[in-house]
Amino acid sequence: MTFSDIRLVATDMDGTLLNSKHEIHESFFPVFRKLRDHGIIFVAASGRQYFNLAKTLDAVKEEVIFAAENGSYVVCNDEEIHIQAVDQEITHELIRVARKIKNTYPIICGKKKAYVENDDEEFINHLKLYFERYEVVEDLLEIRDDQFLKFTLCDLAGSEVNSYPHYKKYENDLQVKVSGPIWLDISHKKANKGRAMEVLQEKFNITAKQTMVFGDYLNDLEMLEKAHYSYAMANAHPDIKKIARFIAKSNDENGVVEVLSEITE
Repeated sequence: MTFSDIRLVATDMDGTLLNSKHEIHESFFPVFRKLRDHGIIFVAASGRQYFNLAKTLDAVKEEVIFAAENGSYVVCNDEEIHIQAVDQEITHELIRVARKIKNTYPIICGKKKAYVENDDEEFINHLKLYFERYEVVEDLLEIRDDQFLKFTLCDLAGSEVNSYPHYKKYENDLQVKVSGPIWLDISHKKANKGRAMEVLQEKFNITAKQTMVFGDYLNDLEMLEKAHYSYAMANAHPDIKKIARFIAKSNDENGVVEVLSEITE
């Protein structure tokens, strides 16, 4: 594998590029510079909010394309490349379902900010890891003046077993993704990281064989399907390992940087 093989690199963040403490290893930045020096496009593809991603990669944010909110919002240098909002009335229906599920906290992921209606300390501590801008409101059903990029549940009882069964019935019409042990993401049917890859591949005339991606959880599945060089992390969900062509070392072993170092040697 050489530089000539790769034109686009996309990586998930949590559980993938970031370690278990949600940190980027310092060795990433020299490797990133080498990628950019060779004209390779770098994409941070995450369920995180755009503003949070930009802060996390602040040192290089002008040179990164952000596929935020699971691909619902693709931005580069404040230019919107792609946006796939979900209907507000559908979001309100999802909120009503959430209010019947114990140990869950609904979040409207708006383009301007995130909106929540609970300031429980444990929940807010989780929220702050992924959302830089948020507002605590009295009633999520009253939020109107924003585009809804995604609906998210923070499920402290475990998203795969507690809240996902309540939303499985929506899978024909929406993207319903278990994106982490305590996270469930629901968005427009056409909104996912794979669609974001398609948009970027079309925009820059890049093929799947020229694309490398890294992921660890179920919201990365479509993204891995859009790249020949598809890597699941050693710590990835079993279903992600099944579809990936390659396995990288775990996020705590700096697996993404190790692979990227090989193509930048």
